[in-house]
Amino acid sequence: MSDATTTDLYEVTMVMSYLREDMTAPATFSLFARDLPDERGFLVAAGLEPALDYLSGLHIGPEDVEAFATALHRPPEDLRHLLGLRFTGDVRAVPEGRIVLAGEPLLEVTAPLPQAQLVETFVLNQLNHQTAAASKAARCVIAAAGHPVVDFSLRRTHGPQAGFAAARAGAMVGFAGTSNVAAATELGIPAVGTMAHSYIEAFADEEEAFRAFARAHPGPVAFLVDTYDTEEGVRTAARVLKELGPRVSEGGSGIRLDSGDLGALAARARALLDDAGLPRVGIIASGGLDEYAIEDLVRSGAPVDTYAVGTRVGVSADAPYLDTAYKLVEYDGRPVMKLSSAKATAPGRKQVFRGPEGADVIGLADEQPPDGATPLLETVMRNGRRTGRRTTLEECRERFTTDLDALPPQARRIREPVAPRATVSGPLSTLTARVRHHIEEQVAAA
Repeated sequence: MSDATTTDLYEVTMVMSYLREDMTAPATFSLFARDLPDERGFLVAAGLEPALDYLSGLHIGPEDVEAFATALHRPPEDLRHLLGLRFTGDVRAVPEGRIVLAGEPLLEVTAPLPQAQLVETFVLNQLNHQTAAASKAARCVIAAAGHPVVDFSLRRTHGPQAGFAAARAGAMVGFAGTSNVAAATELGIPAVGTMAHSYIEAFADEEEAFRAFARAHPGPVAFLVDTYDTEEGVRTAARVLKELGPRVSEGGSGIRLDSGDLGALAARARALLDDAGLPRVGIIASGGLDEYAIEDLVRSGAPVDTYAVGTRVGVSADAPYLDTAYKLVEYDGRPVMKLSSAKATAPGRKQVFRGPEGADVIGLADEQPPDGATPLLETVMRNGRRTGRRTTLEECRERFTTDLDALPPQARRIREPVAPRATVSGPLSTLTARVRHHIEEQVAAA
């Protein structure tokens, strides 16, 4: 089996029906977040690259047909129409790293209806999870106010793939490193890490553990100091660092605080290190941190140099999912929409136009941009092939930084942010009203 089977069963049954009914005209699906989660003033687009990898490599082979047939309790012959299906469509999307708002398309797929329908689950999965992760990580960067933030989330994420995605999302918005070796190696992210409490406990005492660790790592070292008594751990770490000499103690070494009142402990640790003549030894804080805890520490003036975030950020604990949707907006040249209560959609292929002051207008894809506005959605795939090279994390960070600088200050607040509201263009409003009226007339006549 291949990634082609990463789909929901109802999509397979619909695709079977489309093929039987010869419904293979071009269809456009739009992917967007209906609403922002609580305490969010914006989202950061992410997940596009793995989605494009999937689309460009999609091919339904005999093993996939067998898997579908087994799931449907049908003979493989009934699914013969699926064999050999590939993605041959076009994709327009917001590049990764850009800031987006609720209701705005993150991505639009235009392809023969069976193809566009079959890819729904995988594309939604990638953009949903990774946009949520990148948006959470971005808030940590904002809260840290210039202090480095690093990713320690792999142990608590929902599987290794999710951990990899969290590390990539963090790097996309400016994290300084990750403890995830696979992500660091594959993505070129700085690898960072210290030691676990088990390492300290395995030795007779802290000092022996610190010395052994330094022998194994002759460069900069970071000692975990709160396994037993934090203040005594800082004193022991300072003594060992002094003995190691300036090359180590002044070359980026540090201590890590992982529990307790991090603000008070950081202040006490800073005083002890300074008294020991180690002003360049940094303090790393970890242990249940997220943007709220980071903001509190920064505002209190805690002398923390680096923030290591794990569980709460890796799983986006307060907003672990987005209310994203992948909805049909056009089929065979006919704009369509749903009228469901609280879940109505707008018809037609769309574009998002961003004004010079960050004001967004959602319009139709063939509209001319308003004066001074630029379109957010770019063509990233045509006829099933990428239109350009793979985007880099550096480019993502540049996009994020540029968009963040243009975002209103109230949208950047960690607590009680106020999200900018996108407006709808006149042509899109007109089309929506026309299609709605047509559907309502059909329903009344039925």
